[in-house]
Amino acid sequence: MMTTNNLISISSFPSAILHIDGDAFFTSVEQALKPELQGKPLITGKERGIVACASYEAKKLGVRRPMRLFEARRICPRLICLPSDYETYSLYSKRMFSIIRKFTPVVEEYSIDEAFAEITGLRRIFRTSYAEIAFRIKKQVEKELGLTVSVGLSTSKSLAKLASKENKPNGFTVVKGRDLHEFIKKMPLECVCGFGPNLTALLLKHGVKTVLDYVTRPEGWAKRLLGKVGGELWHELRGEPVYPVSAAIKSDYLSISKTKTFTPPSSEQDFVRSQLLRNLESAFIKLRRHHLRAKKLAVYLRTQDYKGYGLEAEFQRSTRSTLEAVRFAVQLFDRAFQEGLLYRATGVVLSKIEADHHQQYFLFDDAVRIRTLRRLDNAVDGINDLYGKHTVHLGTSVWLGKHRQHFNERGDFPDRKRVLLRGENFRQRLNVPVWQVKV
Repeated sequence: MMTTNNLISISSFPSAILHIDGDAFFTSVEQALKPELQGKPLITGKERGIVACASYEAKKLGVRRPMRLFEARRICPRLICLPSDYETYSLYSKRMFSIIRKFTPVVEEYSIDEAFAEITGLRRIFRTSYAEIAFRIKKQVEKELGLTVSVGLSTSKSLAKLASKENKPNGFTVVKGRDLHEFIKKMPLECVCGFGPNLTALLLKHGVKTVLDYVTRPEGWAKRLLGKVGGELWHELRGEPVYPVSAAIKSDYLSISKTKTFTPPSSEQDFVRSQLLRNLESAFIKLRRHHLRAKKLAVYLRTQDYKGYGLEAEFQRSTRSTLEAVRFAVQLFDRAFQEGLLYRATGVVLSKIEADHHQQYFLFDDAVRIRTLRRLDNAVDGINDLYGKHTVHLGTSVWLGKHRQHFNERGDFPDRKRVLLRGENFRQRLNVPVWQVKV
């Protein structure tokens, strides 16, 4: 049995890795753009009828995601409900990552509001400690964007992520190598990214209750019980980095999925099918953007009571064409759709993805049609790049126009789509957030 004295190198920081995590990111962005909302209970997700993100003021009152709006309003009658403005959130996300890159080029965009950063070796450049560098990054993000982030600094990605969640919101936690055993001695297993409910239950059956219990077991024991991932996390949680911070822009995918929740729910077959095919279009747009093609397609439908129905199929050969995939998607949809059920979401998943290089044709393939569809996709993508996504779309999208989902009546469009600058339209807007403040 290993002792806590030899968990890690005697050095405080054999490597220095940051995890930066936005605090209630979506609602924080709304509060930054609308100062009158600061300090008030606020949620986003009004367009979907659920709580997508809750401000900390709302969380203190018991509002949680994915609570339904009527439940949230029952808990907090003065709750402010806003539609999600993902375009603006994305702009803030890109700005946050660019601020971090002013300090270090090694930044991994982990999600829209999370990033890892490698700052090992930067003490000489900044002439200060790693903790001070991390604190400067935190304050610079807050100064330029007007929203708070929680920062964790440690010797591996897994520990940095644990540290950033330790004192949320607006937290700053440094876990040095020599203090590691104190930090993890009471840390529950479920806090570790990678330990899901099933793995946690398995470890509890073996008498492992905390992270310290886990890392003081032999490495071989962890590998035998949990396999390769168990061994990697064993090293990561001991402060020995296994997962590098990757600054490369993601271009390879095991799968690509697109999902859309719509309100109110619908049992109309044509409308639900059009929602599914819009997701199919979006998935193939992303596939072509990264010069990929897929061989497998899965579709699924989710009912109002959150039950899911799905089917999958394989193409004869991998494809990047929306029109080639449509007939398969329609066939799968018709088999999965059930009359009389209310549906609230549709989704597609493309898998068995490969690079879109030279296409190998089969003996009876219609090569002329395949090349024509490729040219058609390129033309559609070019038009949509100029005039906005889905400017040119499948004819089934006409059903989406006939069912506006009460957006205009309920005011479910975010402000960025309603308050347009000169020259903008619903599909084309400048890549700048609109700060709404009276002057």
